Amino acid sequence: MSRAVNAMEKLRNLIRRHLEEFQRDRDMALVYQAVTRQHNRLVKKEIKEMSKMYLDIVAEIVEQGQAEGTIRKDLYLSLVKRYILGAVDEIINTWLHSGGKYDLVSMADPLIDLFIRGIGNIEAVEPLQYSNAVEGASAASDITANP
Repeated sequence: MSRAVNAMEKLRNLIRRHLEEFQRDRDMALVYQAVTRQHNRLVKKEIKEMSKMYLDIVAEIVEQGQAEGTIRKDLYLSLVKRYILGAVDEIINTWLHSGGKYDLVSMADPLIDLFIRGIGNIEAVEPLQYSNAVEGASAASDITANP
């Protein structure tokens, strides 16, 4: 990621690297997926620490993108971090359930496109007005307390 100059390149590199590692070592991907869904406190603590490191990297990238003007500033950072981690996790999970029948890394660019451009047609949709921005911020901080 250090060779990337802007936030978009860094995000693409992070996700691509994540997918490459799990595609290269399918057993590691299987163990990670199994462990993250367990309720074992000892294992969960280690996974939580790894997830926090990943979320911290994503947060730095998002904040850089906000400073660059390439990522919206009106987003809840804790929600964006979980959105990205959850989507990457689900891509890996789906790939594992398919038996690894396709190139996992080929999902990186479509995933980045989805993160950045979303699913809506900006020209056809009015921006959402958040009904309770203050309550939403409180809920977002509650999410942050449990990475």
